[in-house]
Amino acid sequence: MAVHRVTKILPYQPDQLAELVADVKSYPEFVPWVTGMRTWNLREERPGICVEDAEASVGFSFLKERFSTWVRHDRNVPKVEVGLLRGPFHHLKNRWEFFPDPAGTRIEFMIDFAFRSRLLDGMLQANFDRAVGKLMACFEARAAKLYGPQA
Repeated sequence: MAVHRVTKILPYQPDQLAELVADVKSYPEFVPWVTGMRTWNLREERPGICVEDAEASVGFSFLKERFSTWVRHDRNVPKVEVGLLRGPFHHLKNRWEFFPDPAGTRIEFMIDFAFRSRLLDGMLQANFDRAVGKLMACFEARAAKLYGPQA
């Protein structure tokens, strides 16, 4: 079990990047290993805070899985948090926080997970820093496509 953290500065506004991350239905369009996404039960927790449930289908070379999460988007901060409902994980949490920066936005991303299978968990943990880097590159490319090279 390990917690992975990444900090990145992108030339966009915090609310733009939070909206991009919270739009989980679009992930199959720009995250190659997300092969499908279904959302349901969208609800407003409080003004500016929405929660929805989502089921992701993911596929890597030898691994195909589905898992369900809740996704909480707080537009007041802005922040996006994700937690496990069901799936092959013992636990899964991630958090995206967006802070104004002179160059745009400082993103602080944290993911903490462990698979139920020790073998699978060990294999993925060993390569996870690289996978998180690829994930960030997917979001950066999506932001450039949606908002232009610089906002």
